[in-house]
Amino acid sequence: MKNYLYTFVKFFIFTEILKMKSKNLTSIFTLILFLSNITFAQEMILNKMNSSIKWTGKEITTKTHYGSLKFKEGKIIIKGEKIISGNFIVDMRSINCQDLSGKSKNYLESHLKSEEFFGVEDYPEASLSIKTSKLKSDGNQVVQGYITIKGITQPISFNISIQNKEGKAKLIFDRTKHNVTYRSGNFFQNLGDKLIYDDIEIEAGLTFN
Repeated sequence: MKNYLYTFVKFFIFTEILKMKSKNLTSIFTLILFLSNITFAQEMILNKMNSSIKWTGKEITTKTHYGSLKFKEGKIIIKGEKIISGNFIVDMRSINCQDLSGKSKNYLESHLKSEEFFGVEDYPEASLSIKTSKLKSDGNQVVQGYITIKGITQPISFNISIQNKEGKAKLIFDRTKHNVTYRSGNFFQNLGDKLIYDDIEIEAGLTFN
C-alpha cells in the first residue's frame, strides 16, 4: 500500500510538472522538494516466533522468580523513526517458569495461572496498546499507552527501541492494579518474609517482518 501511494504521488506531481512547462522553474522545484520530504507511515507486523517476553517477580526475601510468555500477535505503525501506534496481545496460558524445575516448577506455573494470580481460564489474553511516543536523544522512545490484564485496563509508560526491524522494550506494571493481590503488602498485614512485591518486570525482545 505504501509503494502504491508513493507511486501515485510521483505520477501526480509529474503530470503537474508537464502542465507547468510554461511557468517558472521555482514552482517546479517546489513540487520536487515536496515529494522528497514525504514520509509515509509504515506498518510492521510482529514475528511472534522470533520474539520473546521475560517476566520477573520478586519476594521480600530477595528470592526472584522469572520465566517467559508468548505473543499471540502484534504490530506497530512507524512514521519516520517515531512510533505512531501499536498493539500487542499476549497468551497468558503460556506462562512458563524458568528458574525452577520438577514439582516446584509445575506448582508455581499452576498457581500463577489460578484465580489467585492471573486467572488464565477466564482471562486467557493480556494486551498492550501504544497511543503516543516521544523520541529521546539516545534514539530510544518513551511510549504512552494502556495495558490490560484480567480485564482491567491501566495507563502505562515505558521505553522501547526499534532498529532494523529489531526491538527491545522494558516495562514495569503493578499487579495489584489488575486485581492480583496475593501476598501483597498493600492488601495484607503481617506477611513477614512471605510478602511478594507488587511490581512485575517485563523485558521483550521484538522482531518484525
